[in-house]
Amino acid sequence: MSEQNSFMVFSGTATRYLAEKICNSLGCPLGNLEVTKFSDGEFAVYYEESIRGRDVFLVQSTFPNSDNLMELLLMIDAAKRASARQINAVIPYFGWARQDRKDKPRVSIGAKLIADLLSVAGVDRVITMDLHADQIQGFFDVPVDHLYGSGVILPYLQSLKLKDMVIASPDVGGSKRASTYAKYLGCPLVLCNKTRAKANVVDSMQIIGDVEGKNVIIVDDIVDTAGTITMAADVMKAAGARSVRACASHCVMSGPANERVQDSALEEMVFTDSIPYSHRCAKVKQLSVADMFAETIRRVVDNKSISSQYLI
Repeated sequence: MSEQNSFMVFSGTATRYLAEKICNSLGCPLGNLEVTKFSDGEFAVYYEESIRGRDVFLVQSTFPNSDNLMELLLMIDAAKRASARQINAVIPYFGWARQDRKDKPRVSIGAKLIADLLSVAGVDRVITMDLHADQIQGFFDVPVDHLYGSGVILPYLQSLKLKDMVIASPDVGGSKRASTYAKYLGCPLVLCNKTRAKANVVDSMQIIGDVEGKNVIIVDDIVDTAGTITMAADVMKAAGARSVRACASHCVMSGPANERVQDSALEEMVFTDSIPYSHRCAKVKQLSVADMFAETIRRVVDNKSISSQYLI
């Protein structure tokens, strides 16, 4: 069996746009998978070609709604029952990752539950990107290849050639990520200290550091309702920043997010294409991670290290 024939790439319905780009980069066809929908909302998956003895890579982000997760679980189960040799789940965006710990009484830990579901379904390896919390890798008993969106975001930031650049974190929790960006780019770090009234609602925010006359880049992993990141941009602009841009790995952009970004002080909002983005906003730019995932798949198939892919 030739190297190209030893593995096959399939996609769920929600992430087909990215799977097609990954296959173009790999120089292989996207496998044929049929998803049958029933009138009550139930669905079933069916591989239209033999996968016996093959390494299969199943591309599907698990962003809302939960059908995307269920579709991936059924793809894994069907591949196991079809005698695939190894089942690799390629999950550019790992949903429920914000539920990574018991931060108050009587709450679920959604990220652990999803990891258990994937394992029970029969996954042998998970390839994902920018988990909300690194420790989620430990929720799995199978190998997890954790990629970083910085591999495409940092080269883009460097291409802007901005003078007096400052990297900012929209909250203290993201300080490690922002600090890593600042060290790589050789520029200062600024933090925002925020307090929340409740989930998705920011009460107040203060800047820790100097942004006057600076070109600020706010770094985050997920932008959901965009309340935090647009408030940070407005506060920094009011504090004398010359310009404010933001970059994040995952473009959730739910609810009023598009209007908030459009009406904010942000000059640009940069995401990867881990999640499809259909609501057009003039300030939003997406960078593709297809080549990065394709190279990781190639290295997994060839049993080569993937650590050399990491810029930071």
